[in-house]
Amino acid sequence: MPDYKDTLNLPDTAFPMRGDLAKREPGMLANWQERKLYQQIREARKGRPKFILHDGPPYANGDIHIGHAVNKILKDIIVKSKTLSGYDAPYVPGWDCHGLPIELQVEKEHGKAIPAAKFRELCREYAQTQIERQKADFIRLGVLGDWENPYRTMDFKTEADIMRELGRIEANGYLYQGSKPVHWCVDCGSALAEAEVEYEDKASPAIDVAFAVKDLGALAKVLGVPHITEPVYAVIWTTTPWTLPANQAVSVHPEFIYDFIQTPKGILILARDLAESAIKRYDFESVEVLGHCKGSALEHIELQHPFYDRVVPIICGDHVTTEAGTGLVHTAPAHGLDDYVVGSRYNLPVDNPVDANGRFYEGIPLVSGQSVWQANKTVIETLEQSGLLLHHVKLQHSYPHCWRHKTPIIFRATSQWFIGMETVGIDQKSLREKAKSAVEATQFFPAWGRARLESMINNRPDWCVSRQRNWGVPMPLFINDETKELHPRTQELLEEVALRVEKQGIEAWFSLEAEELLGEEAKIFRKVSDTLDVWFDSGSTHASVLKRRPELQYPADLYLEGSDQHRGWFQSSLLTGCATDGRAPYNSLLTHGFVVDGHGHKMSKSKGNVIAPQKVINSMGADILRLWTASTDYSGELTISDEILKRVSEGYRRIRNTLRFLLANIDDFDLAKHELPQDKWLEIDRYALVMTSDLQAELLGHYEKYEFHHLVQKLQTFCSEDLGGFYLDILKDRLYTSGEDSLARRSAQNALYHITHAITRLMSPILSFTGEEVWAVLTRNDQDSVFVHAWHDIPVVPDTENLRARWEALRDIRSNTQKQLETLRAIGVIGSSLAAEVEIHASGNKYTLLKSLDDDLRFVLITSQAKAVEAADEAAEKVHAVASAHQKCERCWHYRADVGSHAEHPALCGRCASNLFGAGEARHYA
Repeated sequence: MPDYKDTLNLPDTAFPMRGDLAKREPGMLANWQERKLYQQIREARKGRPKFILHDGPPYANGDIHIGHAVNKILKDIIVKSKTLSGYDAPYVPGWDCHGLPIELQVEKEHGKAIPAAKFRELCREYAQTQIERQKADFIRLGVLGDWENPYRTMDFKTEADIMRELGRIEANGYLYQGSKPVHWCVDCGSALAEAEVEYEDKASPAIDVAFAVKDLGALAKVLGVPHITEPVYAVIWTTTPWTLPANQAVSVHPEFIYDFIQTPKGILILARDLAESAIKRYDFESVEVLGHCKGSALEHIELQHPFYDRVVPIICGDHVTTEAGTGLVHTAPAHGLDDYVVGSRYNLPVDNPVDANGRFYEGIPLVSGQSVWQANKTVIETLEQSGLLLHHVKLQHSYPHCWRHKTPIIFRATSQWFIGMETVGIDQKSLREKAKSAVEATQFFPAWGRARLESMINNRPDWCVSRQRNWGVPMPLFINDETKELHPRTQELLEEVALRVEKQGIEAWFSLEAEELLGEEAKIFRKVSDTLDVWFDSGSTHASVLKRRPELQYPADLYLEGSDQHRGWFQSSLLTGCATDGRAPYNSLLTHGFVVDGHGHKMSKSKGNVIAPQKVINSMGADILRLWTASTDYSGELTISDEILKRVSEGYRRIRNTLRFLLANIDDFDLAKHELPQDKWLEIDRYALVMTSDLQAELLGHYEKYEFHHLVQKLQTFCSEDLGGFYLDILKDRLYTSGEDSLARRSAQNALYHITHAITRLMSPILSFTGEEVWAVLTRNDQDSVFVHAWHDIPVVPDTENLRARWEALRDIRSNTQKQLETLRAIGVIGSSLAAEVEIHASGNKYTLLKSLDDDLRFVLITSQAKAVEAADEAAEKVHAVASAHQKCERCWHYRADVGSHAEHPALCGRCASNLFGAGEARHYA
């Protein structure tokens, strides 16, 4: 018996079934770099409207982790999708290079006893080595960008522009010097930015302290009594006993009611709302309320400091709450921002007794030379001895810590430079007012980001931008030693310094003698020795990068970072932009969450639950990591585990197998030769084009809204259900058994050509390696790239709505029929569905629809025989399926009555005989 396998149009393609991504991706990368793919894309998009995603610079220290990978992949997906949308979307990656972490690494490797200039040189070298390591990993992710020309905050011109940005802020009136409390890390020996502070639990001593009323006569007048004969105490509660040496007042809320309570310890002043809990805390059994007054009535009553010979007043402040404590707040303007603000209204001194190492200055009574933590014990013991300590307990509470050292920090007043939030600039607007307007004008993805940033802008204090570090952009300012005023030619001098820094880097300032610029004035003015907060560096890259690079533009269309950057880069960029240009440097903000393990736990080396991107790439390939990133809802936490990655790999295989089938079945198709007008296409092929067009419209909408997880879900569903489970399943018979150049086969190939082009382009921003691999096979040109093209222009199908309605109804009927066939298969009546014959009893429009397909109905149902029978009504509708009694055709495997009708080929059905030796079968619908 002849073997008819060779007579079939069996699929063939150079596109392999197995991706072997981990092995093959590095070769693809080498090819991209060799042919300068990024530059090729730039050339192709020259002159097109721009879309600018400005890269938030990762810090140049340590290998990239999974969070870095997520961030860069999301950016790359967006840039590539915008490129395919027709935009010129350059991507310039960057790095943040100055700051303490690099200093600490250099100190660890080389020690501390290094000349400052040499130290900065070593920091620069270290940062560059870290950049090269990180860059290699980012490139390996398949991220396309100008990797040969990234921006680095330590580039000389960038350092100069950071200085210029500071100058513009000063010129606009927002920069000032002041002595006020700032977050201070004793391990860093420096002030910290808001974004460098994180909150962790800490056990602190919580104490209730009695401040004796000094002037009982004044208090008697408040209460309306002739005199008071026994001691009265205003009671404060604090978790930082070490700050009591700096106490300058006790704050009450002007609107709260304060009770005067007779106790075994004397008369205590307590806020009414907290009095009961306080009395219980002090373990007093018998008490009596003698009187009360509003907090405002206590203003200016003098108190005796509990252990210093110092009289302090009661003052009024809205920061006082009844959440905990006594309703009276110990106030030390040198050690708390609220304290500083309320103290400023009362002209209280801002005396800071604590040095940069967290120790009390020599000569400070009681606590001289002690660390603040040692002083807690000393203060408590002293209060105990004097009888002024009413209660003492250890309290577990949330406390600010340094994000680098993970150690508790302190508030400490120092002379620093600030950008004022309430300062009115030369345009008569405060920076906070501008920032709030800028937030309102920004689009947020997801939308909840707006409220988060708004609340931070509403509540943030002035920005302390000065640091006491070596490795940082200096503040190139000269200040009058006597008046503390800036030099009147500050702008001119700053530009002169910036020009020098452009040529020599920041060393040009550090090595500069003031006389070089000031001459005799150097006797009056001194160089400021502070460096800038690194958040100022990255926050001003809109000026040093967006405005400087000719391929970019200002403002950026999008900034994209993790959710922690609402208090970091998003905010520092917003404030510098508003202080210089009166607007945010971005039009939109996109926020993604943090990566957690499969149980929702934060990743840490100590837990052993870290999944390194390098490991995933080396074992599974970057496209799997990219697909996981895109398929996860980044608006919350992104969960990753080996099991999750395994599921992602299975999803990838479904997409890849679909692509392989498509490529294999159009391998001999040439659009120039084989293109057919749509009126020659079979109806199901036109419907497949409608499905693809619908998919593309949906997916482009998701790209536009950055909803990648919805996009991936719909793409996978389309591949597995719309194509694999429906269209391609039906199509196999026609593709394999029809004549090679028949209208039936070429119609299918016309549809498959457009489907393949559409899917390849739609998936390429996410599965970039696979997309380029498919493109090389599809176009037979390994020097071309999908990214120099645009989304596929899918031909419009006439009468789309009618076609969609017809085939959606047919798919429902097909699904019901398959259930019946599955029942027969389960009990062993049939093997494949082709072994069955089906009668569908239908009424009304359903019968008309089925009848219209004629003999093509069997191809839609993938049965050997299918017949529509008119039913009286819906109640009489049913599907009747039986095993075919006919012989099986050895070529197409259909069971047909005409098998054997061809004398020379008795194993063939009439259709196969016609396709091989005659005019070929006529098909119209499927």
